[in-house]
Amino acid sequence: MEEKSPVISFENADILGGDATVIYGLDMKVYPGDFVYIVGKVGTGKTSIIRTIIAESPLKKGSGIACGYKLDGLKDKEIPYLRRKMGVVFQDFQLLMDRTVEDNLLFVLKATGWKQEKAMNERIEYVLKAVGMELKAHKMPHQLSGGEQQRVAIARALLNDPEVIIADEPTGNLDNETADGIMKLLTGINREKGTAIVMVTHNRQIFDKYPGKVMVCKDERCTLQEDEEAIDLEATI
Repeated sequence: MEEKSPVISFENADILGGDATVIYGLDMKVYPGDFVYIVGKVGTGKTSIIRTIIAESPLKKGSGIACGYKLDGLKDKEIPYLRRKMGVVFQDFQLLMDRTVEDNLLFVLKATGWKQEKAMNERIEYVLKAVGMELKAHKMPHQLSGGEQQRVAIARALLNDPEVIIADEPTGNLDNETADGIMKLLTGINREKGTAIVMVTHNRQIFDKYPGKVMVCKDERCTLQEDEEAIDLEATI
């Protein structure tokens, strides 16, 4: 049986936060079907890893690959093509507030090269149905609850059938019940479609209830925690 290639891989990579190195010697592999949490206190470099994966921050030392693209030495013209292969979900949703849910998704499809109106409409209908928002296509974002806005953001992330979904504190602005619904949605996508998910969170309850691989950021390092029982609670608050 052929061994799967990782969708994201770092080897001895130094991760920048602005101009300063915040994590040294990162080794990380994310394979198709993985659900990987990145946890740690504020300021330990969690989001900096995400920014490096999506090429918002450069990788100056070590090697990194995301969705087949080498992050070390990545050319600016390659960045849009890299991002088409991944879906990104943010804590604050980042929807365009001046247009409907449907038009938010249409904007992304057009920006990523879709041309045919029928195909775009079918794709929008498909992803909204996948997240349980098919009846809200004509609503404006301000007419939706926080949980509904995040479901739309996940639908947006699914538009180009990504190899991996990158989620930066996707439940951070939501109450516990709504957060639970978002986690059920993400874990369902992971399980049913085999889409890899990399999720930043500081919520211990989430990764206890929805198990996955856990990378802990602490003391300028980020390492895979082999023993779930040994995860340092103090490091994840």
